[in-house]
Amino acid sequence: QVQLVESGGGLVQAGGSLRLSCAVSGLTFSRYVMGWFRQAPGKEREFVSAINWSGSSTDYTDSVKGRFTISRDNAKNTVSLQMNGLKPEDTAVYYCAAAWTTADKTRRTGYAYWGQGTQVTVSS
Repeated sequence: QVQLVESGGGLVQAGGSLRLSCAVSGLTFSRYVMGWFRQAPGKEREFVSAINWSGSSTDYTDSVKGRFTISRDNAKNTVSLQMNGLKPEDTAVYYCAAAWTTADKTRRTGYAYWGQGTQVTVSS
């Protein structure tokens, strides 16, 4: 079956860095658009970043541009999110997700498969 497993979350001070990874199995990874979403307590899950099949095109929500970098390794079936300059407002559970197309890459409904999430907590 399809599995997406996130790792790399944790507690970090404001200004610090974390690198999230998502290991994917059970599907042809290179044929899927990959995305990262996050959900803070009491808030809806929101789009963070997406990367196309080859890694040649990336998208970011405005609040993380210049601080976060998404990448993928199609040989290892992994997608990563490098997060620098973390802020308390980045605190959330982060989810990776896989989509067939880029049509709805910034929307939850565009993604068919989801991981269980990893907690990121940024202290001030």
